[in-house]
Amino acid sequence: ESTSSVPSKSGSERIGRSTRMGRRRRREGEEGWDDWESDGDDAGGGGGGGGLLCLFCSARFDSESSLFSHCASEHRFDFYRVVKETGMDFYGCIKLINFVRSKVAENKCWSCGQVFSSNSELCGHLHALEIPQLEGKVPWGDDVYLKPFLEDDSLLHSLSVFDDDDEDDCGMPMEKGGCSAGNGSLAETCESNLKSIINDGSDVIDRFERTCTIESTDGECSGSLAQEPSDKQLKIARASAAARGIKSVDESYFGSYSSFGIHREMLGDKVRTEAYRDALLGNPSLMNGATVLDVGCGTGILSLFAAKAGASRVIAVDGSAKMVSVATEVAKSNGFLYDENMEMQQKRDTQVITVVHTKAEELNHKIQVPSNKFDVLVSEWMGYCLLYESMLSSVLYARDHFLKPGGAILPDTATIFGAGFGKGGTSLPFWENVYGFDMSCIGKEVTGNSARFPVVDILASEDIVTETAVLNSFDLATMKENEMDFTSSFELRLSESGVSQSGVTWCYGIILWFDTGFTNRFCKEKPVNLSTSPFSTPTHWSQTIFTFEEPIAMAKEESAVVSSASVGTDECPAVMIRSRISIVRASEHRSIDISIETAGISSDGRKRSWPVQIFNL
Repeated sequence: ESTSSVPSKSGSERIGRSTRMGRRRRREGEEGWDDWESDGDDAGGGGGGGGLLCLFCSARFDSESSLFSHCASEHRFDFYRVVKETGMDFYGCIKLINFVRSKVAENKCWSCGQVFSSNSELCGHLHALEIPQLEGKVPWGDDVYLKPFLEDDSLLHSLSVFDDDDEDDCGMPMEKGGCSAGNGSLAETCESNLKSIINDGSDVIDRFERTCTIESTDGECSGSLAQEPSDKQLKIARASAAARGIKSVDESYFGSYSSFGIHREMLGDKVRTEAYRDALLGNPSLMNGATVLDVGCGTGILSLFAAKAGASRVIAVDGSAKMVSVATEVAKSNGFLYDENMEMQQKRDTQVITVVHTKAEELNHKIQVPSNKFDVLVSEWMGYCLLYESMLSSVLYARDHFLKPGGAILPDTATIFGAGFGKGGTSLPFWENVYGFDMSCIGKEVTGNSARFPVVDILASEDIVTETAVLNSFDLATMKENEMDFTSSFELRLSESGVSQSGVTWCYGIILWFDTGFTNRFCKEKPVNLSTSPFSTPTHWSQTIFTFEEPIAMAKEESAVVSSASVGTDECPAVMIRSRISIVRASEHRSIDISIETAGISSDGRKRSWPVQIFNL
């Protein structure tokens, strides 16, 4: 989990309560599991070491020319010919490389589109070079392929295809005036500057303008590319900067999981850990002999449960190098670690766990995933308010690429709930009596500040004053990634327990929580439900609290008084709060934005709306 500053009541409202600052976190015709081999840490293919990674296999090369020569002779992919025949510029080459890498990751031929069961079958698929076109356009023409498919792809940073002044064949077109700059062409200078920008995504537009100033050595022509930077140049610079921003957030996210305190808190959460234990150990028809993928394994506890439940093979994946090392040692200490160097006759049936340092999206760059894929995908991906951290997108990617059709995903459902809370859900009662002194002026200011930030804390069930509403339900076996962004409209009425003696109850805001289900769709012997509800045993997720700018007076419809006063006041309490909440992934990677629109409805049907509130988690 990233270490973003999510306030808790320990810092902004309630005294003495601490909360966690950021979670998360072969036989013929059949490829067997015992033949898996890791390609090592460099197989991910970036610039992390070992030279330039082939577009199709795990071979690495010292130069661009030797790499493309290999691609032409071994994989029938003549990069230089494609460039020449299509007349691509520098950006087109970047798009083509990212396009081919993306197709190879799906075991799909870049040219004819045929899908194969493994990378080895794909690499054996040889045919005459054909340049695919749809309605006269190449399939890699979309600007989405300007974004590097592999992080720190050394090949993109070392492209020299335009360094030979062969402008007739495949040169970069002149954008301004067509004048050369002394000893080098504008295209070459732009390319060089662009590469330096790709290598440093900070202040990218400013650097683009600063570094792309061209001065002629003979004084005849000078100009600044910053005067009219082309759309393509800006797009690739922005795409690279965005990719580096994501990488930075991911490094912080995975790095935060190197803290054992976080894992101690998660493992110590009995509701969480026992729900996964019961689902894995309590369903032998699902787990016995199953092949299992554990996404975001941490200490490896879920993999250990899976191995203990009788899984025949478990691949545990985590983005934190430290936790991969820890999980490997834990598996070894408990006799569950798979040793690929050990003879088959020496292996015990329990030695089934392999731990891989990678993100789920890059798993097939690290290991050879067999064609029969996985029977079970398990992950503890949930964050605050369910969707904080955006780890769900990685789980859905793993489901779509590595889970066999009809395979089980655990958990397989998730639901977000909401309700209104009363004064006891704020810090006001504390400040109203501090050792006999009234400090409510502080309490009002603190509560006002809370209306600008979401608070992660545990609320007592007696502080919930309305009935519960369902905001959204997710079927994790079928949902699409874009469904993570949603808007929900719902109504809240006073619950029986929320009615005060005076007849008027003040609602101070909305609290959200979630449940996840291991349903009988996959867990036939023992379905399990994991709840973070304020009506259940507290968990380390707590609940997420959104405080109104001003509290809303509520009453039961039968006791409400008809009045011309403003709705939501003591004189005219609302009988219902109508709300619309939108939760979307924020521009900052792994964060979410939440907007809340609120209106009070009186007993005579009058409506009063409050300004929309925007929160970032």
